[in-house]
Amino acid sequence: MSGTRQLHIGFCLTPTWLKGRRAEPDELPSPHDPASFYIDLAKRAEQAKLDFAFKVDYLAFNPAMAGGQGGPGLEPNILLAAIARETQRIGLVATHSTTFNPPYIVARQIQSLHWLSQGRAGWNIVTSIEGAENFGDAPMPPPEARYRKAAEFTDVVRRLWQSYPPSGADGLPQAHPIDHAGEFFSVKGPLNVRGHESGPPPIFQAGASDIGREFAASVADATFASAPDMAAGIDLRSDLRARAERLGRRADDIRVLPGLYFFLAPTREEAWELHRRAHTHLNHERRVESVRTVLGLDISRLGPASRVTPDMLPVPDAPVRSRTHADLLRRFIEANSPTVEELLARPEVVGSAHWVSVGTVGDVIADIVEWFGAGAMDGFIALPGGSTGSLDLFLEEMVPALAARGLFRTEYEGTTLRAHLRMS
Repeated sequence: MSGTRQLHIGFCLTPTWLKGRRAEPDELPSPHDPASFYIDLAKRAEQAKLDFAFKVDYLAFNPAMAGGQGGPGLEPNILLAAIARETQRIGLVATHSTTFNPPYIVARQIQSLHWLSQGRAGWNIVTSIEGAENFGDAPMPPPEARYRKAAEFTDVVRRLWQSYPPSGADGLPQAHPIDHAGEFFSVKGPLNVRGHESGPPPIFQAGASDIGREFAASVADATFASAPDMAAGIDLRSDLRARAERLGRRADDIRVLPGLYFFLAPTREEAWELHRRAHTHLNHERRVESVRTVLGLDISRLGPASRVTPDMLPVPDAPVRSRTHADLLRRFIEANSPTVEELLARPEVVGSAHWVSVGTVGDVIADIVEWFGAGAMDGFIALPGGSTGSLDLFLEEMVPALAARGLFRTEYEGTTLRAHLRMS
C-alpha cells in the first residue's frame, strides 16, 4: 500500500521458541547439517515476505547457543552466505563486533555478502559485553571506550565501502585509498571488493543506554531496540528521532524495531501455559540473582510485597554487565517503585528486556496495533516463544492477518534490503 505507513518485520534466526524446555532432536539444528535448519527458517520467513532474517552472534562460549538450543555457533557471515544462495528477496543481517574485529575485514565480509545476495546484506553493530579473554590478556574495555572505538570503526567501514564504487565517470570502477589514521585504527584502503549498485548495506545497532542511543542516532538505519513496555518504546523512539535530527539527519532515517518475544496459541490459556513453561527454570533465587547481575542490587532479604524504591538503587555508574538492561530496569523502578514480585516478573529479569506479548493471534496483533499507533516502534524483530506451534501461527496466520489489515506487505516491492526498509 504505497503511501501508507507499514510495519517493518525481521526474524531472529535462533530457535527462541525452545527456550526454557528440553527440545526434541527433530526441533534442533542437525549436528551433521546445521545450516539446513537456518536455511529452512529463512525460506519460511521469505514466504511470509518479511524484511530480513537477523543473525545474532557471540564471541565467547555460550552454553545456551553452542551445542544447545541454537546448535553450533556458526559464524554469521558464512551462514548467511549459504542462506543467500537459497533465497531471493529476504534481507540478511549479520552481527559483527567493533570491539574485537578489524574494520577492513568486516567491511570486506559484509560487502561480499552484499554481492552474494545481490543487495540484501545488512550489518548489525555490537560493541560486545564479554569475550575479551578470547582476544588477548587485556580486560574488557569500559563502555565509553567501546563506543568511541565503534564510532571510528563504523566511519572506517563506511569509507571503505565508498572507496571502490560500482563505477566512475567513465563507467569503470575507480578505487581510491582512505588513508585513515585515528585513535584505534590506521587503514590505508581502498577496499578490494567494489560497491554494489543498490547502495551500501543498511546498518543496525542495538544499544539503548544513553551512550548507545547517541551512537545509534548518528549511524543506524534501524535499531534492534530493547523496549520491555510501550512507555519505554515511546521514550526510546522519540529520543532517537530527536537525537538524529540534532545530528543533522531526518527523524525517519532511523527505524526502531524492538524485539517482540511472543507466545501464540489457539487460546489465551494455552498461550499463558507456554509462557509459564518457558520460565519454569527461573526460580525465585535465580531471578533475585538476575536482579543483582543486571542492576547490582541485592533484594534477597525483601519479601514479595516489599517495595523496591529509587533510593535503594546503586549509583548510576556502578559496574554492570549490560548498561542497556541496567538503565531500562532503573527507569522502571524510578517510575513505579514496584513490589519485589512485580520486579521479578519483568522482562529484563526473566529474559533480555524484550517486549513480551502472550495470547491468541488476535491478542498479539492488538498489542502490535497499539504500539504502532502510539509511536512506540516502526516494526519489530520476531522472537517466537513457547513452542513450534507459536512459530507456525506467526508465519502462517499472524503475518497474513497484518497484511490483510494493510499493516504489512502482501508481496515484495523490491529486491534489496534497502528497498524493504524504504530507504532513499
